[in-house]
Amino acid sequence: MNINLFVCPDCGSDLKENQGNFICSSCSKNYGVNHGIPFMYPSYFTENEKQMNYLEHYKYDGEYYDYFEGRICKATEHDERRLREYILSLIPKTAKNILDVGSGGAWLAKSLQNKNVELYSFDISPNNISKALELYPFENHHGIVGDALNPPFRNGTFDCIISSEVIEHIVEPKLFIQKLISLLKTDGRLIISTPYKENIQYSICTHCNQPTPHNAHLHSFDENKLKNLIDDNKIVFSSYIFGNKALHMLRTNFLLQFLPFGLWKFVDAIANFILNKRGHIVCKYELK
Repeated sequence: MNINLFVCPDCGSDLKENQGNFICSSCSKNYGVNHGIPFMYPSYFTENEKQMNYLEHYKYDGEYYDYFEGRICKATEHDERRLREYILSLIPKTAKNILDVGSGGAWLAKSLQNKNVELYSFDISPNNISKALELYPFENHHGIVGDALNPPFRNGTFDCIISSEVIEHIVEPKLFIQKLISLLKTDGRLIISTPYKENIQYSICTHCNQPTPHNAHLHSFDENKLKNLIDDNKIVFSSYIFGNKALHMLRTNFLLQFLPFGLWKFVDAIANFILNKRGHIVCKYELK
């Protein structure tokens, strides 16, 4: 893996190799490399100036839940398939250098393994990255462990960045978008997906007695909220809202699963015209 791709997530300085690991040329922080996977965690994680165990939460989350396990519910499996097809349709055909932020179960690596692209799976969970490289060990697939709010990559590196179903978990979504946009090359594209106008449910945690959001979703988004995360006139924003909830609830997947993506989009659009209950939004931020 090219060390020139990386910078220190703490201070942004260049890295150099040191006995198989990476070391910052400025602050001298050492970043381990285990089985070819760089561990690029920043020194600390904060939320509103209060120390939080953000890192430990998502490391444990990646160990406790199997992100690679298939869905028992076929309707949910079909819903995820269509979301992923939508995202794949928006990747520029000229993109050769792609970053998958919050790669989770590595569906993007699975989809692109036979394409002529350089793919970087980036996740906070070492377990997710190790398994992604084990399952999809193609030559141009690289894995990096780190935090999306302190990305260890040089600015202007990637043609396309994809982050699917991640932003709703992020403490500071505006900072998240700003950080990812800075990693794009000119004419690069950031693709974000998230639930659309989600009604976030809460439970009382049995450990701390505080309201805890289901699925660790901290934010709900629509097209306006996502657009307002940027204030740079060099960024062109567009959004796509789809995934009719009625079709999902009625388990129409047993029929719709046989439709090609283009025809499914047409059926979904008709359903949303009749009953406007859309479940997903995918948006593009393009750096011009």
